[in-house]
Amino acid sequence: MTVPIVSGSASTQIASTREELAKLLDSARREGASVGFVPTMGALHEGHASLMRVARERVGGGPVVVSIFVNPLQFGAGEDLDRYPRTLEADLEVCEREGVDVVFAPSVDEVYPGGLPQVTVAPGELGDVLEGKTRPGHFGGVLTVVAKLFGLVEPDVAVFGQKDYQQLALIRRMSADLCLGVDVVGAPTQREPDGLALSSRNRYLSPEQREEATTLSRALHAAQRGAGHGVEAALNAARAELRRAKGVDVDYLVVTDPALGELPANPEPATEARILVAARVGTTRLIDNMSLTIGASR
Repeated sequence: MTVPIVSGSASTQIASTREELAKLLDSARREGASVGFVPTMGALHEGHASLMRVARERVGGGPVVVSIFVNPLQFGAGEDLDRYPRTLEADLEVCEREGVDVVFAPSVDEVYPGGLPQVTVAPGELGDVLEGKTRPGHFGGVLTVVAKLFGLVEPDVAVFGQKDYQQLALIRRMSADLCLGVDVVGAPTQREPDGLALSSRNRYLSPEQREEATTLSRALHAAQRGAGHGVEAALNAARAELRRAKGVDVDYLVVTDPALGELPANPEPATEARILVAARVGTTRLIDNMSLTIGASR
């Protein structure tokens, strides 16, 4: 049964089953309205809210759908599936405030009836590097659930944050390679005033660790300033910042092309690139990235 949440002129409806979701979207589909979609695992913050606003801009008067589902398929052994924050009531308030039309909040059994799927989406070579190297199987789980959600919601536009840049690249590739017909939009990373990228996992940080975590964004900004002198100058500037932090254990720091491929050995001036970093602060693993323009000062 669908449950409306009404506040003034806003009305957010909740679906917990496939049938409820289809019923809520039926009239929009019959009328040819564009459907916007923001897949999330809940614990919503301003970063998620910004994705909802981008979706609204893209579809105008069409419905915006937000899914809230903690996907067990993308968590490996020893990861934080059990302690991942589940804050549905607060999440619904965020969706209502942002004018979301439909929240799809299914159970695990609803998404994976009969148990975890036998057929999954293979992410290819890009799924085995960076986050994929550290978290084997992670991106297969991400792509599989996103493909299932695309099939259920049938969106015209789906919005993902650039903070999870490798995830964004893989979902774009999946949509193109499998002809899913979904326009995958990357929205800018939202940050705290001190530069820390918004993440549901930031709540795990102690006050001291949170201060240390701002080193990641400072390192990336330093790389942007150094990038005019080349890739190594950008990396060295970032490394210098990271060395100043005592509680940051760096997993990787790399510069790639915008599609996460290798840059040429001697990139032309003003070559666009991406710098990505992953590190543990205490027991919390954080990622961040920014765009670079390589060699503009040469």
